Amino acid sequence: MQTLRVALAERSYPIHVGPALLANRDLIVSVLPKDAKAAIVSNATVAPLYLKQVETSFRTGGVQTMSVVLPDGEEYKNWETLNRIFDGLLENRADRRTVLVALGGGVIGDMTGFAASAFMRGVPFIQIPTTLLAQVDSSVGGKTGINHPLGKNMIGAFHQPLAVIADIDTLKTLPDRELSAGLAEIIKHAAIRDLDYFSWLELNMDALRARSAEALTYAITRSIEIKAEIVALDERESGPRALLNFGHTFGHAIEAGMGYGTWLHGEAVGAGMVMAAELSRRLGMIDEVASRRLRNLIERAGLPILGPDLGVERYLELMAVDKKAQAGQIRFVLLEALGQAAMRDATHEMVVRETLDACVTPS
Repeated sequence: MQTLRVALAERSYPIHVGPALLANRDLIVSVLPKDAKAAIVSNATVAPLYLKQVETSFRTGGVQTMSVVLPDGEEYKNWETLNRIFDGLLENRADRRTVLVALGGGVIGDMTGFAASAFMRGVPFIQIPTTLLAQVDSSVGGKTGINHPLGKNMIGAFHQPLAVIADIDTLKTLPDRELSAGLAEIIKHAAIRDLDYFSWLELNMDALRARSAEALTYAITRSIEIKAEIVALDERESGPRALLNFGHTFGHAIEAGMGYGTWLHGEAVGAGMVMAAELSRRLGMIDEVASRRLRNLIERAGLPILGPDLGVERYLELMAVDKKAQAGQIRFVLLEALGQAAMRDATHEMVVRETLDACVTPS
């Protein structure tokens, strides 16, 4: 097991990465405050695989548990499903000693964290991510929330977890499509922050897709290190943390435009990164070689490199609702080089339109 740390003063917390962590009763119980109860939130896909194991770890450690099982899918990341968590908490008489436990992927982590931020005006929670995307990205940093039909993750709160427990053995049951979706966020971290890591990914992409434990452990820990470093600098996304949204302005438009759940988040981010790199190239920030290297790596990860043809006007409409937009002005995270990103206003609308035309599936 490796342990990393997100340094946020009194809100600092550990991130444990390794095999067989769900069965590590001492580790799981140790992250709870004294005399705490656990409310485990999972979904209909993950619960049959891991819920009983996590419940057993808590109960044999003397911790009282309850559980809430939600439907699986991005399309359920909404107010109605969120309210089912509150229903379960209230029906089971949860109180301020109750710690919410997110057992699942990014959707479960985001909704559980948001519920924890609001229940009784704030209770603690723990992240136990079971997908690659959640382990390397969404479980780290305290962003929680739900989707709105007009925009992804537009309703939520910053609420840091007590701890993150990432058991890499859960990736053995992850479908190939979900694994590729997680690789998108790994590529993103390298593209915005670490050229050497990007080069390592080029050499090891086949091993990652083959689920090499050694390759996955390195990629997970390096990505967490990058995200933890950025979050420590800018917890509430007023500055450098926004760079973690590379590919997301385009990607969120794809998710909203297609209907949540049609494209996986990582798939949309993959195509979105290709669009952002192409826009960077057209603005003279990077050359064709850099853009092609990123596009090729995304394709090798099993991700789409073209977005759906929503129509340029629809893309622009959806991107204007993005959280980074200011005064109605779309803002993009673009590349100055592989391993180096910067925020830019969309002052060249014609170039954005040309980029969209070039980066969607021909109709």
